Amino acid sequence: MSEKNSVNKIDVKELPSKGTKANKKASVDRYDPGSTIYVRSVKGVFQRLRKVIGWFLLGLFIALPMLRWDGRQAVLFDIDQDRYHIFWLTIFPQDLTLLAGVFIIAAFALFFFTTYLGRVWCGYTCPQTVWTFIFIWFEELFEGKANKRKKLDQSPWSGNKIWRKTAKHTAWWAVSILTGLAFASYFVPVEQLYSRFFTFNASFAVTFWVLFFATCTYLNAGWMRSIVCTHMCPYARFQSSMFDKDTFIVGYDESRGETRGPRSRKADPKALGLGDCIDCDLCVQVCPTGIDIRDGLQYECINCGACIDACDNTMTRMGYDKGLIAYTTEHKLQGQKTDVVRPKIIGYGLVLLAMCGLFVWNLMSISSIGFDILRDRNALYRETIEGLVENTYTFKVINKTPQTQTYRLSVTGLTDPHWVGPTELTIASGEVFSQPISVSVDPYDLNKSVSKVQFTIEQVGADERVSKETSFFSGGR
Repeated sequence: MSEKNSVNKIDVKELPSKGTKANKKASVDRYDPGSTIYVRSVKGVFQRLRKVIGWFLLGLFIALPMLRWDGRQAVLFDIDQDRYHIFWLTIFPQDLTLLAGVFIIAAFALFFFTTYLGRVWCGYTCPQTVWTFIFIWFEELFEGKANKRKKLDQSPWSGNKIWRKTAKHTAWWAVSILTGLAFASYFVPVEQLYSRFFTFNASFAVTFWVLFFATCTYLNAGWMRSIVCTHMCPYARFQSSMFDKDTFIVGYDESRGETRGPRSRKADPKALGLGDCIDCDLCVQVCPTGIDIRDGLQYECINCGACIDACDNTMTRMGYDKGLIAYTTEHKLQGQKTDVVRPKIIGYGLVLLAMCGLFVWNLMSISSIGFDILRDRNALYRETIEGLVENTYTFKVINKTPQTQTYRLSVTGLTDPHWVGPTELTIASGEVFSQPISVSVDPYDLNKSVSKVQFTIEQVGADERVSKETSFFSGGR
């Protein structure tokens, strides 16, 4: 009897029940650069915010070089003339140390906001994200929603497929070329750039860089998309070093959502032994990087909030409370208190404020006159035929204003100095002017071998002056 039962015994394989994590299989391999992620559109608070920010930044990027200021382009980085105009400010290469301040501020701003709000830069302001969502918008316009786009790609070539693909790529290239032109307009006067480019009269260098940035935009936002975020962007790799358990991230409340499973709206999930997650997978379908946020925090998450809006919409339809997926912290998910104000945040904030203050101070203290003094290296001093002690200097003067200016020179710190050379200089805008001069003094008026003297240059007709201190040698007389 036992042998018979043994022969007729059927092996039973235990299968996971519907709604568990093990039953879910990713629809696309996000680690494969060749995989296509068909992002589903979603509406919600965070997507409206993202669109407003994205369109604002795109409009600002395109329009900023078109603004006028004091008869010239408001923002123009004129590399040929070595001057960089930013509204009322004209910066010359001698002042480009300010660029180091910009980088330091950007670094500490990144540390501060990432520690506090996670990867919000990627989700809301990164050019890659902004342009990607714009390209997806055109994709939906010509090819339809995500399921239609997928079906279209899998279908054989036809007249319908050809015109839709052609229209989409034409729109992508139009946006890409506009992007390349907008970028080039920061370096080439905008009134020349657009007219010459579209009439094929632009120089080779201008045409090359416009097409180069257009091609980069077309490839990055149109074809690579999440590949840039997951495989190329270094920020995705080191962002976790700035996170802690009080950092606001996009998180799934597992204690509330599990066990997952479908059910009718009228069904009581507790009676069915289910959590609030109905396992609709919309959070995965709307994710631009194709991850499942229910699997926990992943470096591919760009904090765009698309999964939050999708889940909130589902919870509303089911009559459940929103917030199953939300901007939250690991401490909050574990039922602990979130410490928003903490030493790391305070430290980054204080350094950021200090660097911003120092940068503004340096910016406001930029003079419109560049003034340097070089001593004669051949001789510390010489004695003239009249018996005077003479020192020779070379003045380097830069006119940092947009107009030709006249400057007056003077010296203090010596008794009855004899000046040999012009006391007024007329210098064109942006010109670096060298002027040798000599100063002689009666040795009986010198009581030290080395005297401190101060040369001053002032702009005629304006309250702008710069003083430099140097030495006057007399050889112990």
